[in-house]
Amino acid sequence: MPGPFIKWAGGKSQLLDAILPRLPGRIRTYREPFVGGGAVFFALARQRRFERAVLSDQNADLIGVYRVVRDDVEALIEHLAALAPRAKDPDTFYALRAQKTRDLAAVEQAARFIFLNKTCFNGLYRVNRKGQFNVPFGRYRNPKVLDTELLRSCSRALASVELEVQDFEESAKNAGPGDAVYFDPPYVPVSPTASFTAYHRDPFGPDAHDRLARVAEACWRRGAHALVSNSDCPFTRKLYARSRVETVQAGRAINRDPTRRGPVTELLVVGPERPAALERVSSAGSAA
Repeated sequence: MPGPFIKWAGGKSQLLDAILPRLPGRIRTYREPFVGGGAVFFALARQRRFERAVLSDQNADLIGVYRVVRDDVEALIEHLAALAPRAKDPDTFYALRAQKTRDLAAVEQAARFIFLNKTCFNGLYRVNRKGQFNVPFGRYRNPKVLDTELLRSCSRALASVELEVQDFEESAKNAGPGDAVYFDPPYVPVSPTASFTAYHRDPFGPDAHDRLARVAEACWRRGAHALVSNSDCPFTRKLYARSRVETVQAGRAINRDPTRRGPVTELLVVGPERPAALERVSSAGSAA
């Protein structure tokens, strides 16, 4: 069965039981503007819940990997098979990390991305201001660089999916009735030691989060089903004060301070705030 083929900080595999029931049972077009590892998309694909899907991200390297998995998975498997025996070799890791991706073919770029993802520290994707991947070697006991059947199943799930390098606002602008959008942005850091938002050369700061809240509201006004994940902190509580917000428990696996890893509360913004009069009518109807 298809599932995430890369590791991703903040991946939603552990929260699928909370997220999936909050999305429609039947979706005309599913949009995921911060695709990351794609856990929610792959779960919906397994359940055949959408007619069409558009996955996007501003990270062109990430979208490039998805396109190769979709369009050229056998060549990707061949390249990864050649790299897999060197998965525990730091010299290979740093040599690949130092490569200029513009000099590589698309399938070579994808194999490099997956190899680094599976062997780097904590599976992080972090870049500097120049857009250069800068995560150190992970020193895993037995990293699994190649999972042939998983890649093939993911390729089948992605076969008719549109993959775009896009800003989230552009990706969501056409969402309307019958559509669903799941926004899983780089989270607002809850502490100085929890800030891992450098997935792209342009940091995702407060202004971007404010714009995302307005984009979600625009989706709701157009009749689309929009769902937003984020950290539970005063900033996000204030940002979504006019929306319906629920909390879920998640495990925090990445923090520079090991004592701060463990269960943490996250927010799920599930819709616009319902007027009090509407709430009273709804309650009366239920009682009747």
